[in-house]
Order: sequence, then C-alpha cells, then structure tokens
Amino acid sequence: MILTYAFCTYNRADRLEALVAAMRAQTCPIPFEILAVNNNSRDTTTEVLARLAAMPGAPLRWVTESTQGIVAARNRAIEESLDSDIMVFIDDDEMPLPGLLEAAAHAILDEGADCAGGRVAMDFSQHARPPWLGDELLGFLAAVDHGPDAFWITDDSTPVWTANIAYAMKLFRAPPELRFDKRYDRKGSAIGGGEDGIMFRALMERGARIRYCPGMAVLHAVEPWRLQRAYFLKLHYCAGLRRGRYQLPSYSRTVLGMPPFLVSQFLRQSASALHMQLAGRPGALRQAMNATNALGCLVGYGQRGKE
Repeated sequence: MILTYAFCTYNRADRLEALVAAMRAQTCPIPFEILAVNNNSRDTTTEVLARLAAMPGAPLRWVTESTQGIVAARNRAIEESLDSDIMVFIDDDEMPLPGLLEAAAHAILDEGADCAGGRVAMDFSQHARPPWLGDELLGFLAAVDHGPDAFWITDDSTPVWTANIAYAMKLFRAPPELRFDKRYDRKGSAIGGGEDGIMFRALMERGARIRYCPGMAVLHAVEPWRLQRAYFLKLHYCAGLRRGRYQLPSYSRTVLGMPPFLVSQFLRQSASALHMQLAGRPGALRQAMNATNALGCLVGYGQRGKE
C-alpha cells in the first residue's frame, strides 16, 4: 500500500523547502511519497523542486501541469495518484502538524472512510490579524474547526476542504468518472473557485463515507491581500456568479431576462448593507458580502449560454 501526499503550487518557491521538510517529518503506517504539481510557476519553483527531490527522506516527485488553473492542477494530482491507495491534499501556503498522515490513514484504512478532512487553523504570525476580522469570517479564509472529537459527516453543515483532506483513491477509479469541476476554476492568483465545495457535495450525493478527523491539522498562512475587506466582497461576488451561472434553475418568469426575485433580493441586501454601514452597526461587512453575492447571482444568471 502507498499514500501520496500531494500539493499544487504556483509561484511560492520561497515556501517549498519548509513545506516539504514538514511533510517529510510526518509519520505514517504505510509508505508515503510526496507529489508536487507545478502549475506554470514563473519563479524558481522548478529549480527548488528539483533540488528537494534529490534530498533524503520520503521521495518527492514533481510534474508541471501546463493548463493553468487549480482544477487542472488538482485533477493532474488525481491522475498521478491513481496507483496509490490514499491521496492527501495540502495547500502550498500551509504547514502540516504532527500526526496528520497517521490520522488520515487511520480514518481510511481502519475506520472505512472514503474521505477524511481535518482542522485548518489560521497562522497570523507573519501578518497581523485585522481588528475587524471576526471569528465568523475565518471560514471564508478556509478555516475549519468542527471540535475536538471525530465524527461522520452526514450533511453539508460541517464541510471539509482540500486545504487538508484525504481520499481513498478507489473513489476516482470507479465509474462514473469523478473529478474536480472545471466550471469552478481559479487561475493563478485570481479570487474565487469553489471546486472543493463542489467535490464535497458530489461525494455527499454519491453516499461517500466522510469523516471529520481533528487529528488531521494544518496551519494556514494568510497573505496580506486576503486580509482586506475587498477580498471578502470579491470572493462572495465570484461565488454568486458561479451559483447564478451553473446552479440556479432556469426560471420561466423573467423581466429583461432576469428573475424578479433575484433583482429584489439584491436590492434588499444592498439597502440593508448600506443602512448598517451608515449606522456603524456590527456585521456590516457580512451584510455587504451577502449583497455582492446577490449581485453575482444576477450577473451569472444573465451570462447563461454565453460561455
């Protein structure tokens, strides 16, 4: 048996040495390899990966995925790992904490999970957390903490993300083909995506056994550009755009091609956000995020059939 510990990377050469060292420091009940998928990085990523591959420890192999985008990179990782029994994803802006691979392997090999995910804790040691960034917003930076106890996930109220997730590779070898959805792509340093949320829902719909494992834990380094209010607004606009384009049903009642309820929803959310902002009420940013999401839904619905 073998486990593949995979990460996709784009222009983060300065983080790779510490990341690979932390990955190699993991203990695991079965042999594991490290897989790096370079997604057309323009910095010294390939040189760093070549050097790290020659160093002792768990073997590191790396490939370059020439199709730009996180979906292509993640799907390339799947293709490269089809001969493995387990694949574990981590992001290139994170650090695994001790015990992660042991917990992941235990969930899949001993507890019978098809998928297992764990905690993603925010690391503000390099860039200070802004005073306005409340705990209720950390989930939009990929934070995950569903408590200290393991449990089976039975609905979408406790999701797990590809920032820290393990898959039994039989999921991807069985028909019909299961892959990350290219409609929910994110290219380069763009904002948005959502491909891992769609994968999570696809697994739920297929009846996969999904386990939350607090022993799987990573530290997520938050870059300064994500610590801006504008980031949260753009993130929600992009999520709404994809929902309107791909997820909402086609409505028979429209005005100028738009469902009236989407228009009124956007107007209500925007009016509420403006009122809260002018009154200085707490939660104004969260309400503004709702408004930009509603705007994205409107725009996305209007883009149907124009791709």
